[in-house]
Amino acid sequence: MTAITTNEPEALNFECETGNYHTFCPISCVAWLYQKIEDSFFLVIGTKTCGYFLQNAMGVMIFAEPRYAMAELEEGDISAQLNDYDELKRLCLQIKRDRNPSVIVWIGTCTTEIIKMDLEGLAPKLEAEIGIPIVTARANGLDYAFTQGEDTVLAAMAAKCPEKAPVMESQKQERNAISQLLNFGKKKEEVAADESEYVKHTPLVLFGSLPDPVVTQLTLELKKQGIKVSGWLPSKRYTELPVLEEGYYVSGMNPFLSRTASTLMRRRKCKLIGAPFPIGPDGTRAWIEKICSVLGIEPKGLDEREAQIWAGLEDYLQIIRGKSVFFMGDNLLEISLARFLIRCGMTCPEIGIPYMDKRYQAAELALLEKTCHEMGVPTPRIVEKPDNYNQLQRIYEQNIDLVITGMAHANPLEARGINTKWSVEFTFAQIHGFGNARDILELVTRPLRRNNSLKDLGWGNLVKNEAKV
Repeated sequence: MTAITTNEPEALNFECETGNYHTFCPISCVAWLYQKIEDSFFLVIGTKTCGYFLQNAMGVMIFAEPRYAMAELEEGDISAQLNDYDELKRLCLQIKRDRNPSVIVWIGTCTTEIIKMDLEGLAPKLEAEIGIPIVTARANGLDYAFTQGEDTVLAAMAAKCPEKAPVMESQKQERNAISQLLNFGKKKEEVAADESEYVKHTPLVLFGSLPDPVVTQLTLELKKQGIKVSGWLPSKRYTELPVLEEGYYVSGMNPFLSRTASTLMRRRKCKLIGAPFPIGPDGTRAWIEKICSVLGIEPKGLDEREAQIWAGLEDYLQIIRGKSVFFMGDNLLEISLARFLIRCGMTCPEIGIPYMDKRYQAAELALLEKTCHEMGVPTPRIVEKPDNYNQLQRIYEQNIDLVITGMAHANPLEARGINTKWSVEFTFAQIHGFGNARDILELVTRPLRRNNSLKDLGWGNLVKNEAKV
């Protein structure tokens, strides 16, 4: 029998278990989407349980007067004895009177799915009557991960993006006003010089809800390569949704946006750039290089840019280099985060993930495989729909240094002396682009730095003894 050469990169190992989906409900996407789309209002249509969840998950924001509300279904609604249209009309008119948003987003929950509530049929009739666009998204608990709520909303919004049409005079005035605001304080020569920096290419639209500073950072990174971003989905305001025409290029910012990617390709006839996601300096560089290669542009300055970022991370890398990390699976960011941490010098025996779309994440999986080969570490075992009981046994057997897990399992693991980090924190943190790599490592190293501090104070043995008890 011929021996297998060790020079060949080890292939990724995919498995599937029969565990439950230990994750938040996808209606939690309202928490970040209503802040991103500033002229929106989100109406969640569900039961009292949904209301309790929103109160607990987002109750701290209540003093900021958030732009979301709960439409609670009563027994009469569920038994179809009441007229859904009249009640939704009353609520939407109240929203219009009190808040006057540019768009109302209906979030359908599990109950609306089970009783077959025809939200898609009611919305067009009602939006024509009240004069406000209504976007219907079924971000319910039937999804695999809570982050897929955003995917559902963006897929619904993709259908509302305008096609290129003659620009009305009012729109021209609005665009001129925006242009003047962006170029305030600049001379005409400087504005012309800015425009001349761009290479002529097919329009590019990026999709994924990111904080405004990250949007600016990534837009400027592409500008350095002569690439102009034609728009973002979602945009800061619903009235500024990007134009989508057949043949436009689109690129996703997060691994959980596969439904939006499919909608953009099938319904809007756009071309998806299958790139790794811009998480970590390695992922950001690969993302820029892929976009450049598709647009026929030679990337420049990326070697120096990436090296500069890695040099600035050395203080964090010293803490995690040689340590192991284990992902239990929660928010679908696991593959990207594992790839970055392996590049940082960690080992990752297993990546648990609730759901794996191998087509949408193909470039990210290829980069993970390449990273493991270059770093000289075994490729992780990727477990879809993991069984937490089995995972606990493997965590103990492999003596893992850090477990990234959902909130439900963090405290029980900590009580057993295992270092944990909440996966949900990576969802809300700024983790995209070159400049935010430190934010990822700040989160990852925090439990390790805390334990080092406890040891310095002489509490290390006490913590271990309590874990044994």
